[in-house]
Amino acid sequence: MALSNTATPIYYGRFREAVLRGEIPVCEEISLEMNRIDALIANPGVWYDDQAIQGFIDYCENELTLTNGEDLHLLDSFKLWAEQIFGWYYFVERSIYEPSADGRGGHYVKKTIKKRLIHKQYLIVARGAAKSMYASCIQNYFLNVDTSTTNQVTTAPTMAQAEEVMSPIRTSITRARGPLFQFLTEGSLQNTTGSEANRVKLASTKKGIQNFLTGSLLEVRPMTIDKLQGLRVKVATVDEWLSGDIREDVIGALEQGAAKEQGSGTDNDYLIVAISSEGTVRNGSGDTIKMELMKILKGEYSAPHTSIFWYRLDSIDEVGKPEMWLKANPNLDKTVTYETYQDSVERAEQAPAARNDILAKRFGIPMEGYTYYFTYEETLPHKKREYWQLPCSMGGDLSQGDDFCSFVFLFPLSGGAFGIKTRNYITELTLNKLPTAMRMKYEDFLKEGSLIVMPGTVLDMMEVYEDLDNFISEVGYDVRSFGFDPYNAREFVERWERENGPFGVEKVIQGAKTESVPLGELKKLSEERMLLFDEELMTFTMGNCIVMEDTNGNRKLLKKRYEAKIDAVAAMMDAFIAFKLNREAFE
Repeated sequence: MALSNTATPIYYGRFREAVLRGEIPVCEEISLEMNRIDALIANPGVWYDDQAIQGFIDYCENELTLTNGEDLHLLDSFKLWAEQIFGWYYFVERSIYEPSADGRGGHYVKKTIKKRLIHKQYLIVARGAAKSMYASCIQNYFLNVDTSTTNQVTTAPTMAQAEEVMSPIRTSITRARGPLFQFLTEGSLQNTTGSEANRVKLASTKKGIQNFLTGSLLEVRPMTIDKLQGLRVKVATVDEWLSGDIREDVIGALEQGAAKEQGSGTDNDYLIVAISSEGTVRNGSGDTIKMELMKILKGEYSAPHTSIFWYRLDSIDEVGKPEMWLKANPNLDKTVTYETYQDSVERAEQAPAARNDILAKRFGIPMEGYTYYFTYEETLPHKKREYWQLPCSMGGDLSQGDDFCSFVFLFPLSGGAFGIKTRNYITELTLNKLPTAMRMKYEDFLKEGSLIVMPGTVLDMMEVYEDLDNFISEVGYDVRSFGFDPYNAREFVERWERENGPFGVEKVIQGAKTESVPLGELKKLSEERMLLFDEELMTFTMGNCIVMEDTNGNRKLLKKRYEAKIDAVAAMMDAFIAFKLNREAFE
């Protein structure tokens, strides 16, 4: 079969039949992508080429090996994903310069050019689905089958991780199992002056992996914008872009560089394959990209050049149903066993600290923050309560006073529980600099009144003081003690002492010595659900609370210095310490 604008893709057709028969369960995101592929089949302007995908499969199965040297047999999921890249084409008219027969001068002629449809493919699939092997196959194919000189890049949060894409290619060069690789690896790399026929044509060098026949190079780059922007890449693979704490949109940077290649008339369509398992770090650039992908899948905006395969469980209830696990990992029982998944489920039940990581990595359910210290259940807000005219202890964390600071009011209630209210201040500048996903989160905090935006670029501590003072008298809190972190708090505290007297004002020095015991007590209270907070902002900060533990078991808050974390937990701890030092004031 040649090009057809009505044919159903072979491997997608088989997959769709299996889904309709009920053999393969799929999640909502995959079913939305299936609708998009059905729309491509119905579109008369888009053509399917079965020869191109067959060529890719034949090349992989005849020439390539796994990292350990065994023969590679492509999985059905690999064929389905690759078919999206290699199967779809469209035609455009271009003016192309044609030199005259005598070589003097020339003229422009109109030609119809066949172009590959897909430029970007996003794969979000669980751990153990051989994602890096798929990226390796794509890179290997373009390096050795594409006759043009290609510049190829693979990147990951760490250089060692990026090697996962390179190592299967190195192994297949060493083994040279097929006729093409036997030809490419014939000769010697040391032969630099003798006959070119006796030189090696494909080798792993210190630059990366080089194809000397075409001058193509596949290299590893660090995952930062300044190392990736402006590259004229033909093929780029980005590994684990959701897993680490990535604050930069490297995929966008790669795409801008790759689009430079688009200018000339020849068929030099770039390709970016972004693969990852779901992460536990929220509100980075990865979440912003996922919001965009969701819009594409739902058809809110058209992006025909983007292919999205997003595997996950639809709800947390499905974790207990092994028949649904295929939704999260289509290669289950091929690249990773059911036993491994069963072990993960049992571990998630027994070790709450590992639960979020397992739900994200194995089942594609994104969890809020690294809840190292407070588990997910402990961070759920309570029902709304007011504490009018009740005595309370106030805690203040002004250490990031240049752009935000945090205050928490702790109300001792009967039965040993504590009511908690928080008020935080940020500048307009900080708010405007936030990434999209993060900005939406902050809008929620603004609506509930726990976050106040002050004008300007730097917080004026006296303005903050006056706003807080007015707030306290409005809601009628009876502040009987005040714990503060001394860093950057001098003028605020001096004014507080002048207006409210020095009684009950306690300095809380940061460090394991002062923090270890109160942190342990707060943890016990939160486990028993005796910290009664009703604000989303408190949920968010408790979800992001990471605690470092030294060899003696002493704990202290790890204040990760990003713009995205509001430290209400530190202020809560300061309030708690001040309460404990001034218990008699509350009796």
